[in-house]
Amino acid sequence: MITPAFILFLIVGYFFVLMVISFLVSKEDSNETFFTANRNSPWYLVAFGMVGASLSGVTFISVPGWVQASQFTYFQVVLGYLIGYIIVAYILLPVYYNNNVTSIYEYLSIRFGKKSHFAGAFFFFLSRVLGASFRLFLVSIVLQQFIFKTWNVPFEVTVVISIILIWIYTQKGGIKTIVFTDTLQTSLMILSVILSIYYINEALGFTFYEFIFSKELSNYNQVFVSDSILSRNYFIKSILGGAFVTICMTGLDQDMMQKNLSCRNLKDAQKNMVVFSFVLVFVTGLFMLLGALLYIYAGKQGINVPYVDGSPKTDLLFPEIALNGNLGFGVAITFILGLIAAAYSSADSALTSLTTSFCVDFLNFEKKNPIDQKNTRKTIHIGMSLLLIIIVILFKYILDRNVIDGLLTVAGYTYGPLLGLFSFGIFTNYKIKENLLWPVLLFVLLFITMLGYLDSSFLGGYELGYELLPLNGLLTFLGLILIRRKQD
Repeated sequence: MITPAFILFLIVGYFFVLMVISFLVSKEDSNETFFTANRNSPWYLVAFGMVGASLSGVTFISVPGWVQASQFTYFQVVLGYLIGYIIVAYILLPVYYNNNVTSIYEYLSIRFGKKSHFAGAFFFFLSRVLGASFRLFLVSIVLQQFIFKTWNVPFEVTVVISIILIWIYTQKGGIKTIVFTDTLQTSLMILSVILSIYYINEALGFTFYEFIFSKELSNYNQVFVSDSILSRNYFIKSILGGAFVTICMTGLDQDMMQKNLSCRNLKDAQKNMVVFSFVLVFVTGLFMLLGALLYIYAGKQGINVPYVDGSPKTDLLFPEIALNGNLGFGVAITFILGLIAAAYSSADSALTSLTTSFCVDFLNFEKKNPIDQKNTRKTIHIGMSLLLIIIVILFKYILDRNVIDGLLTVAGYTYGPLLGLFSFGIFTNYKIKENLLWPVLLFVLLFITMLGYLDSSFLGGYELGYELLPLNGLLTFLGLILIRRKQD
């Protein structure tokens, strides 16, 4: 019997290992170590660790739970991711390395000016706070449902405990610690999904080969949606949207780029990005196969999707089966370790990147003396932790959709301005009238928000999906053309 006390024991043991890694690799408590890992990270460690940070607890739980509603159509988006990663590797990374930036939004200052720098950092900050909160919210409701609820611990306390643990092992080494801890966490996540597939197949009496060609899997095997371009997940829209999601949520995101910028040189960073992209596509495919297995097993065992506050939560199907589905200790233990690894491999880097961006982009950090810089960094790190706590708790009362869908939808609004700004900077030679920048950005954001909430009947039945992100970027680009001026 898997008890809440046993699960808590595993979590405590896991965090003890992270603390040891942090102590061993981050004995130097400098800002250069915290922000860039002294630009000495092995590219293969960065590539492998980024898989866990990109997948996160959202993929670990939400993607398998989404299979019944979407089948394998999410893989269309994943193929778009692959295209996006190649663009990031060979267009964006050279820009960042050539300009020798710590925060990627410093490029906007170099290219346009301080107001553009601030605007880029602001939209990253908004995007990453919401994205990290989505991920932390998901792992917190799992911990609450299967551990702390038994002891009548409030959800709010669960959130506070989760984020304090992250703060403890990142507060000294920053990105240098994360390069190594993410490697461990990615290993555990991949091991968890492989073992879960093996154990559930065994319980169903399948070999993996038999499962792949089984009648049961054929009920979940739709990949491409090609019947109508009006559909929200039509394949061209999904692939295009996935590519732009990657360009923005990886290439224009300080969180993901901070790891790449810790590599020794541009060539290593590009190798990291290409290898990472193919591994990520493969692992995401495994998660979708796991989702089909979960629903097949649930149907045969009479297991229902858990309810939270009176509503079904498909995100909780995997933990329900792993912990209460009579599959034994093997599945339960690998699930717990995989979940914690997935959740914290993204949350720890988010906390570090938010601290980096706020210090470098908002506080004129470089003008302070070294002692004040370190004190400021530590204070901001605590402040970012408190902010995440507040947002995650708010999500409990306002979030009403599958978390992976919610995450990608929000990205369409918050990353669009970044896409427009960076593409205008890279692909044109113009400066902009910075005093008109915010009116343009806010007007486009308002228009996109109205469009996103518009009923499909007003668009002839056309359902807007993830293509809102490239549309947002395009309109921002066109708006910047209106306020362009020639180079000085």
